[in-house]
Amino acid sequence: MKIKDIVLTLIFTILIGLISVFAWLKAPTEYSAGERRFLKERPVLSSEAVLNGEYMKNFEEYTVDQFPFRDDLRGVKALFSTYVLNKMDNNGLFAVDGHISKLEYPVNPDMMDNAVEKFDFLYEKFIKGKTDKVYLSVVPDKNIFFGEQGYLTIDYEKFISDFREKVPYMKYIDVVPFLSPDDFYRTDSHWKQEEIRDIALYIAKEMGEDASAEYAVNTLDVPFRGVYLGQSALPFKADTIKYLTNDILSSSKVYYYDTGMKEEGDMYNMEKARGKDPYEMFLSGTTPLVEIENPNASSGKHLVVFRDSYGSSLVPLLVPAYEKIYVVDIRYIQSNFVGNFVDFTDADVLFLYSTTLLNNSTALR
Repeated sequence: MKIKDIVLTLIFTILIGLISVFAWLKAPTEYSAGERRFLKERPVLSSEAVLNGEYMKNFEEYTVDQFPFRDDLRGVKALFSTYVLNKMDNNGLFAVDGHISKLEYPVNPDMMDNAVEKFDFLYEKFIKGKTDKVYLSVVPDKNIFFGEQGYLTIDYEKFISDFREKVPYMKYIDVVPFLSPDDFYRTDSHWKQEEIRDIALYIAKEMGEDASAEYAVNTLDVPFRGVYLGQSALPFKADTIKYLTNDILSSSKVYYYDTGMKEEGDMYNMEKARGKDPYEMFLSGTTPLVEIENPNASSGKHLVVFRDSYGSSLVPLLVPAYEKIYVVDIRYIQSNFVGNFVDFTDADVLFLYSTTLLNNSTALR
């Protein structure tokens, strides 16, 4: 028995030693494509960092991020937690009905109030007195469909009702009745453009406009591994992104203000379609301000959309109804500066936001 213990101890020691040597010698991985984040870099050794404890804290985080075969081990852990331990979720992520989703619970009243404060500022400073056509539409995350299966979810009906009461100057456009789980990507939080044409038509109709048009459905030739796929480490098949085109969209001019200067770009950014997050192909993803001009429009109307990432794929479907659309993301532009670029006079104004953003609104500026 003693010899067996010695042999096991030696094997364990050698294994730990080999892993340690490998961890020290291997080049650090800069970016995790699966988790969509930059990994910790090796901390700089200094007497000050050692004495104040920062070095060991940073080194521990570094070793966790740079551990050999980390992605493989994350996958083993996810499978074991889900299918052996039968845990409902793994680090807040869960798989149900062919979808990977993330727990969104509980409601954060302070975050809701923060969003309301930002919207109130925009209304009072730029919108009030220039137009009375101000609308709100809240997009629930796909957990709205999974609460009855035992997963913690917020009360979406109450959440939306409470938010509506805080912005009485907005007319509410309810898109919830049009949604189903299959309107969302299986491995990501976002909705599919090809499935939300009815929502775009309904929103336009509620604003008094007609956005009807025929579209060709195109399939992106690269797989879409949504943000939840890498974070969960579960063995799910990648999604497919489809995008809609027609003569109206192809003849429209799209301008971006990423640098503060007006630069022409594309409705669908094919460089980003083949990048880290293919969903960012829609209106180039995280952009502070986009201006779309439709030379084929006969209405003479213009629209201002304040939005999060859900608006990226929906706004192109509103283009047939308007001569010009301003698309504003106040996560990336200070609210104070919006009036320098956007004309609100007689505009339709739509606030289109997800429950996820409204419940975690610290990014709004």
